[in-house]
Amino acid sequence: MYQICVSGASKGKSVEEGKNLAYDTGQAIARTKHGLLTGATLGIAHSAAEGYKEAGGAMSLGISPATSKVEHVMKYRLPTKPYDAVLYSGMHYVGRDVLLINSSDCVISIGGRIGTLHEFTIALETKTPIGFLQGAGGISTEIMDILHAAGAGYSQNTVFSDDPDDLVKQLTELLDKRKHKYSDLYK
Repeated sequence: MYQICVSGASKGKSVEEGKNLAYDTGQAIARTKHGLLTGATLGIAHSAAEGYKEAGGAMSLGISPATSKVEHVMKYRLPTKPYDAVLYSGMHYVGRDVLLINSSDCVISIGGRIGTLHEFTIALETKTPIGFLQGAGGISTEIMDILHAAGAGYSQNTVFSDDPDDLVKQLTELLDKRKHKYSDLYK
C-alpha cells in the first residue's frame, strides 16, 4: 500500500472546476487499496477524502497546519471529517506542506494555486513522483511552462492525465519500478 497525497486549492475557481475530479480521484485511490494523505483542508483535498471514504478506502490521514484540534477547527476553520486520523503538525502551512510531501510516496495535483505550487516544488526537489490531473485549471495547467521557465524540463517523476484511474495507475507503475526491491514492505 502506497501513501498517495492529493494536493489542490482549498478555494477558488479550480476548486469549482476540480471538486468532482478530486472526488473521483479519492475513489480511484481507494479502489487500488492505497492510503490517502491530504493537507486536511477544504476544497480539493476535502473532496478527495470524501470520495476515498465513500469508496471504502482503508486509511485517510490529514496533516493539519494547526497545533491542536481546537486550533484546526477554530483558527484555521478546517474539517476533521472524513479522515481516519488528523496529525496536528503545528507547522503552519509552509511546514505542513514539507511534512505532507515528504510523508507521501507520490502526489496527485489537481488545479491549485500558490500552495499547490509550493507542494509541487517540494515534490520536484525531493524527487517524489507527482501526477497532474488535467481539467481543473489552476497551476496544473501551467506546470509545463513553469518547469520550462525553471530550467527543470520534463522529469520522469512527473506524469499527466485527464483520467483519475489512469493517473493512479501511472503513478503506481512508477512507484512499483522505483521500489521493487522493497515490494514486501508495501503489502
